Formats: sequence, C-alpha cells, structure tokens
Amino acid sequence: MNFDDVLKKIGGFGKFQMILYTWICLPHISIAMHMLVSVFAGATPAHFCRDPPGGHAPVPSATTAPPTAGESAAANGTERPRCGSRLNESGWQPCATGWDYDRSVFTSTVVTEWDLVCTRSYLNNVGSSIFMLGLMVGAPVLGTMADKYGRKSVILVSMAIQTAFGLGAAFAPNFVMYALARFMVGVAISGVIMNAFVLATEWTGIGERMLAGIATQQAFGVGYMLLAPVAYFIRDWRQLQLAISIPEILFIAYIWLLPRSARWLLANNQHDKAESLVRRAAEINGMSLPDDLLKSEMVKQKLAASPQQAHSVLDLFRTPRLRKQSLILFYSWFAITLVYYGLSLGISDLGLDIFLTQFIFGAVEIPARFLLLATLPKSRRMSQVGFLAFGGLFCILTVTVPSDMSTVRTGLAMLGKFGVTASFVVIFIYTAEIYPTVIRWAWGCRRCSRASAGCSLPS
Repeated sequence: MNFDDVLKKIGGFGKFQMILYTWICLPHISIAMHMLVSVFAGATPAHFCRDPPGGHAPVPSATTAPPTAGESAAANGTERPRCGSRLNESGWQPCATGWDYDRSVFTSTVVTEWDLVCTRSYLNNVGSSIFMLGLMVGAPVLGTMADKYGRKSVILVSMAIQTAFGLGAAFAPNFVMYALARFMVGVAISGVIMNAFVLATEWTGIGERMLAGIATQQAFGVGYMLLAPVAYFIRDWRQLQLAISIPEILFIAYIWLLPRSARWLLANNQHDKAESLVRRAAEINGMSLPDDLLKSEMVKQKLAASPQQAHSVLDLFRTPRLRKQSLILFYSWFAITLVYYGLSLGISDLGLDIFLTQFIFGAVEIPARFLLLATLPKSRRMSQVGFLAFGGLFCILTVTVPSDMSTVRTGLAMLGKFGVTASFVVIFIYTAEIYPTVIRWAWGCRRCSRASAGCSLPS
C-alpha cells in the first residue's frame, strides 16, 4: 500500500479535495490579472511633442494614427511631430518640452507617467521582461524552499509578497522602483502557481490529477476575462494596480483555511500531524479509517521517501530517454509560451477595441480547457499534437491578413488562442506526469523555459 491507496480509502476525490481546489483556484484569478495588467497599464497612446510655452496646437484625437519615431502627424489639421523635428537630412531634434498624450482611452499609463516613448520606448518592454525574469527566478528558489519548509508555508509567503509588492507597484515613485516591484510580483507568482499545483496533486489520486491542471488553469481564464471590465472602468494605471492587489489581502485567511501536504509531512517525519490531517480529510469526505492503517503506511512512506530527498536538475538529463524528454518539453514550453503571451500581450495590434478583445481572448480559454476533459483521457500525445497544429495554423493565417481587416485578424487570432491555450494545459499536465519524483525541479526548469520565452517576446 502507498499513499495513493490511502487517498482511495479516504474517499478519493471527495468534499475535502473539492474545498482544497476552491482555495487553490482563487489566487489564480488575481495571478492572471497581475500577469496581463501590462496590456492596459503599459499601453502606449498617441503622443506628440508638447508645444513650447505660448503655443496653442491642439491635443491629438483618438483617431489620429501615430507616425513612426521622428515623424510628424496631423492633429486637427495641424502638423505636430511625434518624437522630434528634423534639423537636417542627417539628424533630428528631440522633443524639448515633453509630450502631449491622447487621454481618450486611458487617463494614465506607465508610458504617460514616465514618458516611455520614442528613444525611451524600449523601457516599457524592459519592464515586461523584468517581470518574466521574476517568474524565472522564483521557480527554482521557491520550489527548493517548498521542499524544505512545506508547500503551505511557501504559498503563504508567496501570496504575502505578491500582495505587498503589487500594492507597492501602485505607489512607485519612478520606473526603476516600479520594475523592481513587478519583478518581486513575478517571483511570488511562481511560488504560488508551482506549489499550489503540487499541493493539489499531493492530495489527489492518480486518476484525478488531470483535474489539478485543468481546474487551476480555468481559474486563470476567469481572471483573464475579469481584467477586461475592471480595466474598462478604471482607466488610471495606479488605481488599476490597486484594484487587482487590494482583494489579495483576504488571502490572509489561508493561514487557517489551506491544509498542509500530508505527503510532505510523512516525508519529513511529522507523522502525528500527517495522521491528523488524513483523518480530518476522511471525516470531511464521510469516511472512516482503521486505527492501524496509517501507522503501517507511515513506516513504508518513511522508507520510500528517504532515498528520494536528494534530487537536482541533473536528474532530468541522466539517461538518453530523460534527456530527450526534457529537451522536447523545454522547447515545447518555450514555443507555447512565446505564442500564448505574444497573442495575449499584443491584442492592441489587432485593431479592435482593446477591452472587448481582452474579454474575448479570456473567454475562448474556457471551452478550450473543457474540451481537454474529452481528449486527454484518450491520448496526451495526440491531444498536444492536434492542438499545436490547430493553433499554429490559425496563427500563421493571422499574419497573412491585411491590417485593415481587424475583425478577420482578431477572429483568426482567437482560434489560434484556442489551440495554444489547450496546448498550454496539456504540457502543464505532461510535465507533472513524466517527472513524478523530481517534479519540483522539472517545474522549476519549465518555469525558466516559460519565462525565457516571455523575455524573448519582441517589442
């Protein structure tokens, strides 16, 4: 008998597991908002060189098409430079008095706050890359800490960091402090996502573990959609940052609500606490356990866990088979992430209303994941191949459509998003199933692969 057999005896996937999944899914709603808030907080509105004192040129309208850097554009019939004026054929005079921004869509963004336009426009993309770097750093650091201090402890610390620095970002006095706060939010998000998934699987039998990946990702999709109306009604980036961070204070209740991992407690010789947790889970599920069941199981679990404590990233490459699997998975993570966040963060380029597009792109994820409930039990591999091909085909078709056909481009991109979303969940589950004993290192490496793809997104 192993711990999976114990889970069957306490009711399999019962009321206890349902409650646990509820607590685990809720943080993913706010995580989605933090990961995608830059679509609105980092939006670049139309901008033109501010007139010198005494000038009376009009502010650009929302329909004015912004020119490329260094060019001029007409605003209500008046030519106004966007980034500067031509001195001669070899040089430009940058805007000397700053910029005027179109405030019809956003009253304030990170770009308008710190003038991240023209020669400073790269900083906006640097900020996004720094956030992704935080995801990369958080995976191995907080994954290792979870093995030492427990899943629940690291989840609580991660959520506290996410809340504190999410709030801190709203009060950042300059771009450097804002980028630092976003970096720490990224670190914390890695800790929550990775360890929440592990905690869910450690309380779930083998047959139901697919639900852990799909359920948490569905919660992410809900947050994806909710960000659209929140951003629609809150057009100031600081207020928007506060709106997605303040509700996270309620997660302090997880100190009492979130259970610890009985598997981790057994592996760390905390048998009495593990027994108490297992019996509590059985009671909630309406099951009873024999008095000697856990005592014999604890001995076996202790013997089985002892030689498995020392693992490193090298375990993923020790044999030719593992090397092949690891390289394929890491490349898959990189490619899928590149497409997923390329579509998610680039919705302003599609030409339709940014708020509506955000909501649609979030909504399309829900049926994509529900469809996996039918395809994954039949074949993980064919599901992945099919959805990758489907998503890739429509992404390729998207770039062939002229930019003035916004509705067609958005529709094709939506279908591409459907495919890549399903692929994301499949690779999510695949990684956990292929690396059962070194799952934390595998998750850390896949998070690094995922974050490196995010850092590689073109500006």
